[in-house]
Amino acid sequence: MPALSPLLASIAQRIGAAHVLTDPADMAPYLREERGLYQGEAPAVLRPGTTEEVAFIVEACARAGVALVPQGGNTGLVGGQMPFGQMVLSLARLDRVRAVDPVDMTMTVEAGCILDKVHAAAEEAGCLFPLHIASQGSCRIGGNLSSNAGGTAVLRYGNARELVLGLEVVLADGRVWNGLKRLRKNNAGYDLKQLFLGTEGTLGVITAAVLKLFPQPAQRATAFLAVPDPAAALALLKRLRGEAGDALTTFELMSGFGVETVLKHMPGAVRPLANTYEWYVLAELSSPTRAFDLGALLEEGLAAAMEAGEVLDAVIAASEAQAANLWRLREDMSEAQKHEGGSIKHDVSVPVSRVPEFLERALPACLAALPGLRPCPFGHVGDGNIHFNLSQPEGMEKAAFIALWETFNRIVHDIVTEMDGSIAAEHGIGRLKREELAHYADPVALELMHRVKAALDPAQTLNPGKVIGVQVG
Repeated sequence: MPALSPLLASIAQRIGAAHVLTDPADMAPYLREERGLYQGEAPAVLRPGTTEEVAFIVEACARAGVALVPQGGNTGLVGGQMPFGQMVLSLARLDRVRAVDPVDMTMTVEAGCILDKVHAAAEEAGCLFPLHIASQGSCRIGGNLSSNAGGTAVLRYGNARELVLGLEVVLADGRVWNGLKRLRKNNAGYDLKQLFLGTEGTLGVITAAVLKLFPQPAQRATAFLAVPDPAAALALLKRLRGEAGDALTTFELMSGFGVETVLKHMPGAVRPLANTYEWYVLAELSSPTRAFDLGALLEEGLAAAMEAGEVLDAVIAASEAQAANLWRLREDMSEAQKHEGGSIKHDVSVPVSRVPEFLERALPACLAALPGLRPCPFGHVGDGNIHFNLSQPEGMEKAAFIALWETFNRIVHDIVTEMDGSIAAEHGIGRLKREELAHYADPVALELMHRVKAALDPAQTLNPGKVIGVQVG
């Protein structure tokens, strides 16, 4: 692209030629999407190493009218990080932990920090950063914040946006907003950080964040349980929450098909119970104090639940290694599904009390639409978020199955919307659900989104075509 040569030359002079990638082989890892739904295309991948370099690139591209797609670890599941002709702005080199304060209980990190590195830095200070997701060994905190990631501890600690006190953001014109406040209370005007959390790099580029830290758990108790059905799981959730309060950190629902898939395909997976069941729950209690015995508390709660018919069978981890094996059955589920052919995935949420109703409606509706379909619902039932994944019928061509994605979107998303739920619980909208958002969102809400986009990025140079698309006129 000759027209881009002067721009790329000026950027290379500022950040170093080694960090302006134009060779197809060098760019390839940045252009492949996790699920294989999209193949990206870009004239170059830009890899700045400081906030100032990010600002330089954004300003230079804004002046040249060249669009950018911010990218963290490239682990997004809705195509929000994929370029379709735009430059890739990789934040991977901004990977420093700037400060950890165990008195303030805060950590200031750059956007390119891998989530596991954030966990390790917190642990070194005797603290906990509670955002845990399956891709934490490769995802980066900037992407987690840009998509408002959820994970397995939302029940206790909240989504990513609830774990942030301050942000540093490069705006669409290249100016830097320094909002890196470590304050727990700050009502001095609008809470501007919320404009950039969960908006997928469409309004600004997050370069650093002040994160909340928590006391490190002194004890954990982890159980893998067989339950009769989702309604029983909900009754068990109410019981454990009533007895353990905030100590109930995780409550994950899994289908029998999903667990069997992990046991079949993932090396080292261990069957925890002698018999097989249609539904399971992974529950974990944690506490920063040893003032009471979590294991005993969990045993008492499960004994009462078994007597009430809410639990059919159970195992409580007797060691950290056994707990890790139980967690693998949940965390490896998405990866295991790949071995069963095509998978149509929905990341939806409904009010917690209506999770059983959603499954009672959505499962038969999808099976009626395609006999032989193998549903694999699982997820964070404690916060109402179900990953309603559908594996292709055995013997069906993958391409033919994937072609039915819109059909199943309509079935599942219609039910979710009727139940006052959300079509995007924790993965975002990106490119994959852009039309779905336009179809289901309140028109006033869509208009407000477009107004905010127009105010902060009038030239549409930041991640255009994502979330709400490009407004013409």
